[in-house]
Amino acid sequence: MSFMSPGQVVWFEIGTTDPRPVTDFYGPLLGWTFEVDPDSSIDGRTYTRILAPGAPWPMGAIQQGDTGDEAINLSILSTDVHADVDKLTDLGATVVVPATPVGDVTVFARLKDPRGNLFSLFSQSTSQRFEERIAGTEEYMQQAAFTPKPGTMTGFEIGTTDVKATTAFYTQGFGWRFEKGDTIGDVPTLAVFGPGAEYPSGLLWDHSGDNGGTADYVMPTFLVTDVAATAAAAQEDGGRVEQQPGSAPGGPVRARIRDPRGNRFALLSQPTTR
Repeated sequence: MSFMSPGQVVWFEIGTTDPRPVTDFYGPLLGWTFEVDPDSSIDGRTYTRILAPGAPWPMGAIQQGDTGDEAINLSILSTDVHADVDKLTDLGATVVVPATPVGDVTVFARLKDPRGNLFSLFSQSTSQRFEERIAGTEEYMQQAAFTPKPGTMTGFEIGTTDVKATTAFYTQGFGWRFEKGDTIGDVPTLAVFGPGAEYPSGLLWDHSGDNGGTADYVMPTFLVTDVAATAAAAQEDGGRVEQQPGSAPGGPVRARIRDPRGNRFALLSQPTTR
């Protein structure tokens, strides 16, 4: 199955009024590089692509202005953004940015799910220059499946205090399925599978037992070689470790971080083998 299949999370965006603090924080922390997108940068506001170390094609972008919030949101591929916006609003989502064409590149929309989490939809471009780069990305992703590099987006996490409502929305909206996962630090989890996927691409944390201590969130997960060291570096640079590094027995180490602007993201490192 292609990673560029409808219903899959294939992108993330950081919405901000000022891109410079974003690049200053994430660039040194995760080894990212950045390039301004001339197709999408208008009226003095930039749309800046985010590239992981060694990647031929960006995995996300920084969008300046009119984003609805200072926030990180996941982006989900759609075959028909207008129709999906209608379907998702019927399921309880609210529209932040309506379905909007961006030249010959894409159709884009931003919404909030019923729990208040931002996400976006976009359609795949049919422009030749994008088709060629997507083909190169497919090859890279196949290679990265065996040797993922630190700094890449390696999935996503959802935290919710209402598992039934959250899973119902994403199942009905995108065809995702959820399977019981490990308990990590006394928090039950569910593995998240995209439509038709054999392997999970995300993890849902069941915070219903937190007694109001945790709000709902949706965030990207980034691969690092050492979660504890990267979390400490993030804190030194103005971030905050919201969930300390931890893992299920034999599983990957994870941590939840807030960047200096309050946006959540996750870190993950694979367990070492002996």
